[in-house]
Amino acid sequence: MAEAIRIGEVTIQPGERLTVDLPTAHLYTHTEMTMPVHVIHGKKPGPRLFVCAALHGDEINGVEIIRRLLQLKLLEHLHGTLLAIPIVNVFGFVSRTRYLPDRRDLNRSFPGSLKGSLTARLARLFMDEIVGKCSHGIDLHSGANHRINLPQIRAGLDDPETERLARAFGAPVIIDARLRDGSLRMAGAEKGIPTLVYEGGEALRFREGAITAGLRGIVNVMREIGLLHRRTKGKPTTESLVARSTVWVRAPKSGILVSSVVLGAHIKKGEVLATVADPFGEQEVKVRAPLPGIVIGRLNLPLVHSGDALFHLAVVDRTAGIDAILEALESGLDMEELGEDRII
Repeated sequence: MAEAIRIGEVTIQPGERLTVDLPTAHLYTHTEMTMPVHVIHGKKPGPRLFVCAALHGDEINGVEIIRRLLQLKLLEHLHGTLLAIPIVNVFGFVSRTRYLPDRRDLNRSFPGSLKGSLTARLARLFMDEIVGKCSHGIDLHSGANHRINLPQIRAGLDDPETERLARAFGAPVIIDARLRDGSLRMAGAEKGIPTLVYEGGEALRFREGAITAGLRGIVNVMREIGLLHRRTKGKPTTESLVARSTVWVRAPKSGILVSSVVLGAHIKKGEVLATVADPFGEQEVKVRAPLPGIVIGRLNLPLVHSGDALFHLAVVDRTAGIDAILEALESGLDMEELGEDRII
């Protein structure tokens, strides 16, 4: 039998499933704010995985991914523990904004401080009560500031365990990304906890392809680490494209942006990505790709200033298979892939 696990002031016994409300702070109205943590503690010992979303309060695709994850019958038979935190930044989620009330970025504030700002204190609470009690982690994000991302994993592939999880996830693209100071991923790495960052979709909008890809990927990782039984049958995990570098293509002038490429498009060097024009149509500038790659992010807002980031290109290890990857992404999720006999 597994041992009991304690989150906040609540002890969860093996075989129990509980939602724990971790106190974060009081509003100036005296209303208490809490961070909800759903704990599924298997009867048998095994890895402990945290899956979290909405570190940035306007990135809501991950909230829906976790909602669907928690409905799966598969979770009745865990070898280990799942900690699901759909809304980490409750303050930003309620106000539909990226940041906390002190205007700090939670994902640049880890590992936090017990005596620091509101954001620093929330980061420290998350580290102490969640990350420090787990063996693996998945952090769910989406594009921000009117930008949309192709489903992708960001991970440090120099760590063998992290690379194993990244490839198991099966996102269309894996970006070998350096650790950023203050990020949850870096704080996890410093504790020896391999943590993946999943990006997909855009802020304040549900994107079905990003949601289903995220759900599929989490279940793949749970099987890979032994939290769930491996399947002997079923579709193989998508072989992701690996990008060792990425580049943002920026607006050469201010104006109205007319894009000519879509997410996932394979771009050749010099190919026209968009046109930026003035409102009269008298001056037009073509935006060309500085190098070949895959479009993994793009700006949806057609009004741009000079220097605005327009397209995010990934230099991948290969381009063969990208059409099949995108077709699988658009086809949605067959619940039989997850071992489920029902549609969620």
